[in-house]
Amino acid sequence: MKRVKINVQGKVQGVCFRRFTLSKAKELALTGYVSNCDDGTVTVLVQGAYPAVDSLIDWCHQGPPHADVSAVLVEEDDADEIYLDFSIVQS
Repeated sequence: MKRVKINVQGKVQGVCFRRFTLSKAKELALTGYVSNCDDGTVTVLVQGAYPAVDSLIDWCHQGPPHADVSAVLVEEDDADEIYLDFSIVQS
């Protein structure tokens, strides 16, 4: 299992980024969460099979139709928490 934290920068709030991420993560059978940050970015914590996590990372570079992604930062996450589903977290 692979677990990463993704920070997506650019015009990513107010374009349904979280809702589209939720849909894509469920399609890929991933667990974790997506959240808006106070600095205008979106954070995604995702865990699951290596190819599925990599697919979500690739998708984050494009995002939903009205997003304008300028950067995607990915870091490995070693926390022990296990998520049973994927959800939108309010910040």
